[in-house]
Amino acid sequence: MRLTTCTLLGFGSITAVLAIATPKESRAEPDLLTDIQAIQRYWGQITPYNDTPASYFGVENTGLPYGCGFEQVHILHRHGARYPTGSEEDAVNDDLFAAKVGSIQAKEGSEAFSGPLAFLNTWKDYLGTNLLLPTGAAQDYTSGTQFWNQRGRLLYNATIGQSYYNASFTNGTARPLPLLRTTSQERILDSALAWSNGFFGPENATSKYNLLVIPEGGTENNTLASYDSCFNDDVDAIGSTGDNAVFTYIAGGFLDAATNRLNGYLINGQYSFNQNDTYAMMELCSYEYATFGSSDFCGLFTEAEWEGFEYTSDLEYYYDYSYGSAIGRAQGIGYLQEVIARINQQYITSSNTSVNSTLDNNAETFPLGQRFYLDMSHDDILVSVVTAESVDYFKESLPINANPPPADRHFRLSYLTPFGARLYTEVIGCASASPAEVQNPYTQYYPGSNGYNPDNAPHKFIRQLWNNAVVPLATIEGGYCSGRTDGMCALSSFLASQADAETKANYQYGCFANYTDTAGNGDGSVFA
Repeated sequence: MRLTTCTLLGFGSITAVLAIATPKESRAEPDLLTDIQAIQRYWGQITPYNDTPASYFGVENTGLPYGCGFEQVHILHRHGARYPTGSEEDAVNDDLFAAKVGSIQAKEGSEAFSGPLAFLNTWKDYLGTNLLLPTGAAQDYTSGTQFWNQRGRLLYNATIGQSYYNASFTNGTARPLPLLRTTSQERILDSALAWSNGFFGPENATSKYNLLVIPEGGTENNTLASYDSCFNDDVDAIGSTGDNAVFTYIAGGFLDAATNRLNGYLINGQYSFNQNDTYAMMELCSYEYATFGSSDFCGLFTEAEWEGFEYTSDLEYYYDYSYGSAIGRAQGIGYLQEVIARINQQYITSSNTSVNSTLDNNAETFPLGQRFYLDMSHDDILVSVVTAESVDYFKESLPINANPPPADRHFRLSYLTPFGARLYTEVIGCASASPAEVQNPYTQYYPGSNGYNPDNAPHKFIRQLWNNAVVPLATIEGGYCSGRTDGMCALSSFLASQADAETKANYQYGCFANYTDTAGNGDGSVFA
């Protein structure tokens, strides 16, 4: 494996809005949710990975048409489970809660907390920050094995009993080493290595591929961390709209009852938690579960309270990285351009977006014609890429004061960007220009088991899977991909649908101009 390394820096933060709750006199307990399998479906972007049902996004027929086969797959992948990050609503808020508990412990000893909070008498925060967890590495490894099992075997015509990628052709000659990409952030790099071990196999895995490590944290162009080169992401009124919405929603009262309830278990009413503390307990439930396999924080809340917790993540990402952000499209356009360039077998010689044309105009760092591409990145990049594509299924109104949250919303981070999330962009070859749709997925044992013949597949299609769910490309703005109910779009139609994607993103203005319309146009961009 050839490894290219680079520097790492940091970036911005936001200000939290605290809201104080008055202790509640009654200790009447509501119906608390205690089933961890149910609880963890409300954790937003810190949810453990699970495959989403194939039809979750409303696509009626989710099977691959007979006579069609996978010819190329582009994987945009989020890292696996991690410790909390340094953002205001994450580790910073958690640390404030831990400091408050520590102060109460120091003053009151082992009798400070009672009832379901009795564990806080001896609790300490043993979580780290930022790094990939062992459970996260396991998620990435499993993802690599899953991709080999479901796509790699077919792409490389695996032999009977072949468990991993083989770096040699059947005649014994060496295959060209595929290039995988990652950012330089430690958890992203570690995730790429773990995924690779799952796909290439544990024995000498790093000798079977090259790894490009692209700088993150500076101002270099990097489509896998595109906020670095989009300077307005550091402007609070533009880049932190969603972060601020989290604390606005918390202050709006969805945790008032929980905060009052929990304050009943502090000694003599001398101390009190505020809503941000309660929110921290919900976050700690997720992080402790990922780290230790259990958490005493998890059984303290009702299902309605967990629904509100999930909605804070939806608000954050919709208004920071999707249609609710002035730079939502801008942060995803670069990667979209790279995928299109690969599909078209073209280098990118110049760029007005986050594309690094020095890298993307070089066969060594931007190889063409690979069977698959792995790009290890962040959750927000996945969201911004689909926004840049104009998949209108995910465009909606998410009111910041909605309690309870809209039950019928499509934009749910728990299903879009859990730890280990992945977006597959598949290039599919078919014998027919209008292959019959197939209702359900089925097992393919070898490339021709469904009638696919690469020598008789002149008709090319694009399909996307987001965490195993078929993306409704038929909802792309302009109707270019309408007419099918299986999420497939003729390649020529897909390319036509993206012809004005850069114009819609308005990257240079959105990322660098000084404008007052900081909320954008409601379509993921902003114009003068």
